[in-house]
Amino acid sequence: MTWEDLDAHLDKVPGTVSAYVGRPGGRPTWTRLPDATHYAASTMKAGVLVALHRAAEAGRLDLDAPIPVRNDFASALPDAPRFGCARHYDNDDAVWDRVGGTAPLRWLAERMIVRSSNLATNICIGQVGLPAVAEVWSLAGARHSVTGRGIEDFAAREAGITNLVTAADLAALLGTLALGAQRPGPLATPAACAAMLDVLFAQEHREDLAAGLPEGTRIAHKNGWVRGVRHGAGVVFPADAPAYAVVVCTTTDLADGGPSGEEAEDDACRLIAHVSARVWAARHDLVD
Repeated sequence: MTWEDLDAHLDKVPGTVSAYVGRPGGRPTWTRLPDATHYAASTMKAGVLVALHRAAEAGRLDLDAPIPVRNDFASALPDAPRFGCARHYDNDDAVWDRVGGTAPLRWLAERMIVRSSNLATNICIGQVGLPAVAEVWSLAGARHSVTGRGIEDFAAREAGITNLVTAADLAALLGTLALGAQRPGPLATPAACAAMLDVLFAQEHREDLAAGLPEGTRIAHKNGWVRGVRHGAGVVFPADAPAYAVVVCTTTDLADGGPSGEEAEDDACRLIAHVSARVWAARHDLVD
């Protein structure tokens, strides 16, 4: 299948499907609406992870210090009431089981990624601050992505404060992180970048990008989903080819035509896995 064939296949999907494929730091091999903005869902958590490690390296945070685990957060909307997360909407009981106690910030950051915990995410944002996340996007070369609020900050959402990503920006962030593990870069030291990659390698939600790869293939990735939205962003490290970034962002009602919401979610995962598999098949031919 050629890239034109893949585009033609995605043209049939109702809604917007964006993609970016290329070597980290290089020219893209294939893009599709790479600068179209999508609601970020949990992909914004990758930026929070980088902000935490940058703050730790600057001496502003101690990732191994225990901090209070509380479900109580300041809204990004000035003067709005404080808010909390809903446990049933989260993906990680382990964090909720520590409410009222403490946990190391490093552990919370890991749960934010590997289980995509919303509660852990908001605690981490509270520690590092949204301006630090914005700085991460800027340093990575992102042009359109915004992290304006925490998860479930409904007052801010109603006021138009939101979280946005593009396929190109997610590729820039993760690609810069991957390169930073090899040599000094703008985000963090090589040791810190390698540590963050290890967290992304440990991602437990593997039903989209990772599902399109052969078993055991190393992929440092973060995905995100809410109804009508499913994204997968990662850097793949084949044993027989150079690493490559692959990002697929979907904002589409795949439920059109009859499937339930759960079936539509499965369809979105299969779509991203299909793109991932096609890119894997072309891994030797990507632009250097």
